[in-house]
Amino acid sequence: MYITVDVGSTNIRIAGSRDLENLTEPVIKRTPQEYSEGIAHIADTAGGIAQGESIDAIAIGIPARLTLDRRGLYKNRNLPDWDGRMIADDLEKTLSTRAYLENDTMQVGQGEAVFGAGKGSRIVVYMTVSTGVNAVRVVDGKIEPSVYGYETGFQYLSTDENPVDLMDLIAGRAVAEKYGKHPKELGKDNPVWEELARTTAIGLHNTVLHWSPDKVVLGGSMFNDIGISVDRVQFHLKTIMKAFPTIPEIVHSSLGDIGGLWGGLALLRQGYEGQARLKQLRS
Repeated sequence: MYITVDVGSTNIRIAGSRDLENLTEPVIKRTPQEYSEGIAHIADTAGGIAQGESIDAIAIGIPARLTLDRRGLYKNRNLPDWDGRMIADDLEKTLSTRAYLENDTMQVGQGEAVFGAGKGSRIVVYMTVSTGVNAVRVVDGKIEPSVYGYETGFQYLSTDENPVDLMDLIAGRAVAEKYGKHPKELGKDNPVWEELARTTAIGLHNTVLHWSPDKVVLGGSMFNDIGISVDRVQFHLKTIMKAFPTIPEIVHSSLGDIGGLWGGLALLRQGYEGQARLKQLRS
């Protein structure tokens, strides 16, 4: 049995898989603010899903920057008690298994590339706009290696003395602060969505120039029915693009709230294939 976990700021989702192709029904609970309670919940739920079977490996996605060895995390402002914790090591000890840790955006992006809206494309960029903003490049089903991960939301879109970054222009938190209400309360026909679509396209334009993907998958709460139009982002990107003769196909994410679980499954599959290849080379 394999276990995949998506630790969100609000909810924690956990599911299992026996074949690395399908998921069991996810178990969803409010994310504990205390780290020890969170670890206990993951361990207990994983044990319940396994029902006596051994757990071959577990993958965890979490909204935080990871340590260089990808075993722990830091700078998780929504779950401060989880900061500085070596969660992969702790779960390996608790469950006696192998643990893989990934940033949540990276994990969702891999899920969309392998199982979701990016399936069938070789180079996929997944961009999320929700409370924050970030993106990831997935090539042949694998997250492109990096030193510190990716933080595309911090790209500057001005050259003023105090430059403004993309996240401060389009993230849900920034929009709520600017207008004094939750973004969905602005209404579907509010002209702000067209402004945000164009700004999103400018940020995405930089990402497309740097990563040159076959397909772009847009996800996150700011692309909901009341929110930024994927079609309008595509329109504006096509309008401003000068460097390339065409723009990549741009689509909405398809895995919804369990994209992180599917991403964990893709990560587990990748780990399994790597171990199998290593055994083959040693034999």
